[in-house]
Amino acid sequence: MVNIAFIGAGSVVFTRQLVADILRYPELADVRLVLHDIDDARLAVAAGTAKHVNDRFGTSADVTATTDRRTALEGADYVINMVQVGGIDATLADLQIPAAHGLRQTIGDTTGIGGVFRALRTFPVLTAIADDMRELCPDAWLLNYTNPMAMNLWWLSVVAPDIKAVGLCHSVHWTANDLAELIDVPFDETHYRAAGVNHQAWLLEWTHRGEDLYPQLRERIRGDDDLARRVRVEMFQRLGYYPTETSEHSSEYLSWFLRSDEQVQRFRLEPLEYVGISRENVAEFEATRDALDAGRDLELPDDGASEYAPQIIHSLVTGTPREVHVNVPNRGLIDNLPADCVVEVPASVDGSGLTPIAMGSIPVQCAAVNLPYVSVGRLTVEAARTGDPLLVRQAVLMDPNAQSTLTPEQIWRLCEDLTDAHGELIPAVLRGRVTEAVR
Repeated sequence: MVNIAFIGAGSVVFTRQLVADILRYPELADVRLVLHDIDDARLAVAAGTAKHVNDRFGTSADVTATTDRRTALEGADYVINMVQVGGIDATLADLQIPAAHGLRQTIGDTTGIGGVFRALRTFPVLTAIADDMRELCPDAWLLNYTNPMAMNLWWLSVVAPDIKAVGLCHSVHWTANDLAELIDVPFDETHYRAAGVNHQAWLLEWTHRGEDLYPQLRERIRGDDDLARRVRVEMFQRLGYYPTETSEHSSEYLSWFLRSDEQVQRFRLEPLEYVGISRENVAEFEATRDALDAGRDLELPDDGASEYAPQIIHSLVTGTPREVHVNVPNRGLIDNLPADCVVEVPASVDGSGLTPIAMGSIPVQCAAVNLPYVSVGRLTVEAARTGDPLLVRQAVLMDPNAQSTLTPEQIWRLCEDLTDAHGELIPAVLRGRVTEAVR
């Protein structure tokens, strides 16, 4: 029996998607699913959801739930991590406190100040998960969905290089899917590969029956003024390659968009967008809980297995060859990005394992855009490794969005306020005040 542990299973809607994708494979119909969360109420709804999917599909999965992480991890073959340390309250603080200082963000979970503080809250939990895995399931794969993806995998490469860990994100898949729909080409007939860093990778190969699809995309954009007012289209037209994350995400990774009211309006952006999304997620949880309590059927995701974790598990178990995109340390994968950072690249997976595919050098202009993102991650990881709170401030100082809006002195004050707001969720050594610049 294949044993899969879900850590942070209280992300109910995502758990539903993953469980459905797993159980749609006949070879995985009798898996053991162990759901873990520290929130009893959310865990109960997640377990009820998984059992509901199992019953609807007529599969024979063994579904259990526990608030004890070690119990969940014992004997696991695969560990799917979805934790959100601090929950919605911490997420709102990451967005609203910077906004009060004049710094706009849209999502705040990848890089910049939102990504930095989310990482600092998450690193200790990742270390604990890796320590438990080393003892209880040392041969298991850790399949991470928790953001900030690149920083989290970078941290794991430092504290737990012996753990088999990959970061998984659906942004590459959905970018290729949506672009194919935009130019009216069957997605299943396209070939695509992307490389770069998570949420800022670049669609480097994109063809249909051997024909490059970029000319069709350029023609489609040329005839649509509304498309030209999207962040990703602007990036594509300036840089020549399409980025693999949404315009809402991408806008806060650069200095070009959120710096002024004019740019926000021009590119149709919604600062603090994730505040609304977070509240919608809470409403969806409550609706799921109420439906289960009333014995009503839940809406199940469409068949398609779009998430990579179920595909990887199925390939490793059955030997079915696939190509997916993963986030892993840059060990000879992208020549013109730093060797110790985490990159997003294609990978082949089958019964023999998972092998990232070396992509050589990515276009020089794309690598140049990636480097500030990498610098924020490097300083954040180093801050946590050394316990130096000054490096936290310097990480935010490297962020293009923060640079375009705040002075260094303002960044220092903002970091103090966020540190105070998160309290014990931030490691004690990083809570020290740094009120002056280096002299």
